[in-house]
Amino acid sequence: MKLSIVIPVFNSSKIIIKLIKSIKKNIKKKSRFEIILINDYSEDSSWKTIKSLAKKYKFVRGINLNENYGQHYAIFAGLKFAKGKNIICMDDDMQHDPAYINKITNVLDKGFDVCYVKYLKRKHSYIKILVSWLNNIVSSFLMSKPINIYTSSYKGFKKKVKTNILKNSGRFVFLDYWMFKYSKKITFIDVKHKKRLYGETNYKFKQLLTLWSNMIFLIDYEKKNYKSIIILFIKIFFRTFLRDYINYKESSEIQIESKTF
Repeated sequence: MKLSIVIPVFNSSKIIIKLIKSIKKNIKKKSRFEIILINDYSEDSSWKTIKSLAKKYKFVRGINLNENYGQHYAIFAGLKFAKGKNIICMDDDMQHDPAYINKITNVLDKGFDVCYVKYLKRKHSYIKILVSWLNNIVSSFLMSKPINIYTSSYKGFKKKVKTNILKNSGRFVFLDYWMFKYSKKITFIDVKHKKRLYGETNYKFKQLLTLWSNMIFLIDYEKKNYKSIIILFIKIFFRTFLRDYINYKESSEIQIESKTF
């Protein structure tokens, strides 16, 4: 299998049919690929639509989660079934243009382990842009990553990176932390950003806090320095004051209710 495209789905029954058609149109001809759609406990008819797509297209696979885990957890579940040499992760709202899939895979084929995208003229709301900017600063500090690499949800990476990611338990999931931990050559490409096809984004400040908590609990510094002290205090803060607010999944593995293959 040349390529696996992993897409978490939440309340996007009106969008994913058009998304699948667009991906099919933009993939290189004769290229073997699969699309894995993970229904993250949607409140609409997304799972019904996914099952219909899996029946219509041999390259579509569906996974249904038994509760709402969030984007990173849903992708982690999907990666367990991805067979491709290269993996692409993208959102379900058509803001990530499938026209760039081939460009991302070309970068990976040139020897890079991970390829992120950098949005030109973002179509997100001002609040979402502010939250993303804040996330980039915090994650750059905590993960010691270059601040010019924006850890977007539209990204591609090698099978070997996926294999290393899946060695983790799934107790805490923060994909980008593992991307930098298991990769040596990371780059990005510039892409045009599109408006969401329908509705409003499902990503809220609560989801951002949940992501930060996952990143915090994954990081374990052996060196006793100022950064390790800051991280220790943040861990205590999250466990003490935000445990009931964030989507806290310290004790459970991701449960798949059903899947279509």
